Amino acid sequence: MSTSRLFALSALARGGPMHGYQIRQAAQLDRTELWTDVKPGSLYSVLHRMADDGLVEVVRSEKVGNPPERTVYAITDRGRRELAALRDAALGRVRLLPDPVDLALQYTADLTDEDLAGSVAARRRAVADQVALFEEQFEAARPDLTGLEPWIFEHCLARLKADLAWHDDLLGTLTKNTPSKNTPSKNTPAKNTPAKNTPTRNTRRTP
Repeated sequence: MSTSRLFALSALARGGPMHGYQIRQAAQLDRTELWTDVKPGSLYSVLHRMADDGLVEVVRSEKVGNPPERTVYAITDRGRRELAALRDAALGRVRLLPDPVDLALQYTADLTDEDLAGSVAARRRAVADQVALFEEQFEAARPDLTGLEPWIFEHCLARLKADLAWHDDLLGTLTKNTPSKNTPSKNTPAKNTPAKNTPTRNTRRTP
């Protein structure tokens, strides 16, 4: 399923005929790169392909001032049917997005728990920064959010916080497995301390 098509078609269905730059501006205004895999820069090529597929049609060209001439697109009846199909598919689809960290964890046998814990802690800080940034943007956008838009932010935050909790659990396990610097490990031989009244091999007995 193409989320870029879903976004572009929905933008045209809501806003009426637009050129590619206007649709890109809408994506940037919605900060789609934060909560979807829609890349604003890719929307131009998406429009061209949808025009070839009959989902949108060229209605006119515009040129205002110095910018180059822009092609204005409108959604077609076929495009509206495609929009409904894409929306319904997205609402019904449950997808676990792959995370490269899961693959990397499979190949950490050469790392000590301490080294791995350091890497995970650094990654945990990055996730925490994302949570803080998203919360800040949520609060800034809250007065302008309408309908179900607050729930979109809440969904993204819930996923980020779940990822943060996973890092905390993993760090707890790694820290528990990491021996304290003052505690000898299983492979470290214990030092034999002779008793005070027991002569050692180099101690002479007093006649």
